[in-house]
Amino acid sequence: MQILAVEDEAAMADLLRSALSDEGHLVTVATNGQQALALARTGRFDLLVLDLMLPGIDGFEVARQLRRGHIQTPILVLTARDRSQDIVAALDAGADDYLTKPFSLDVFLARVRAVSRRGEIPQAVCLETAGLSLNTATRAVTRSGRPILLTPREYSLLELLMRHKGRVLSRSVIVESIWGFDTEIEENTLDAFIRLLRNKIEVAGSPRLIRTVRGIGYSLAEPEP
Repeated sequence: MQILAVEDEAAMADLLRSALSDEGHLVTVATNGQQALALARTGRFDLLVLDLMLPGIDGFEVARQLRRGHIQTPILVLTARDRSQDIVAALDAGADDYLTKPFSLDVFLARVRAVSRRGEIPQAVCLETAGLSLNTATRAVTRSGRPILLTPREYSLLELLMRHKGRVLSRSVIVESIWGFDTEIEENTLDAFIRLLRNKIEVAGSPRLIRTVRGIGYSLAEPEP
């Protein structure tokens, strides 16, 4: 799964990233409510692990705004606030489950599995553009029926571009969505991944789909006639 962990304490964020990555999940970390909303609204995450005590917009408001925006990604609250009124408020705001700190790592991972099984997220299952097809349920990618093998990062990058087909995404938006706000990457890392992705989906003779918008970022669009 692709999981967004919203946690402002560096040590806890590292623990969540490590534990979830060891289970085979792709983890992005946000450190405040504004970042969490920006990333969650891309619609590419299967689960949010959400702290309540965040700088700026708190976790209660993050959950409320996502649900008001009809984003139904499952939310597992992970917080030190253990009062019954906090639990009720978080669940009423739209959270699917609630776990208090300190916690057992085994219990946390079991809760992650349980929340993720609570029905499918209502988002597009198959994204298609000019013979390029991406199935979000099976993570299968094909071009004109030819299977394309992508790494997890390449897949996430392609899914992000396809979900925003026709729109120009800035470099900063792409980096924050794929690598997270707390990760520093080299200036040319994104360009390198774009080249790798192009080499796989734009084989010889196929129309080019990923466009470079100089000084801004990248866009995926239907080929020009």
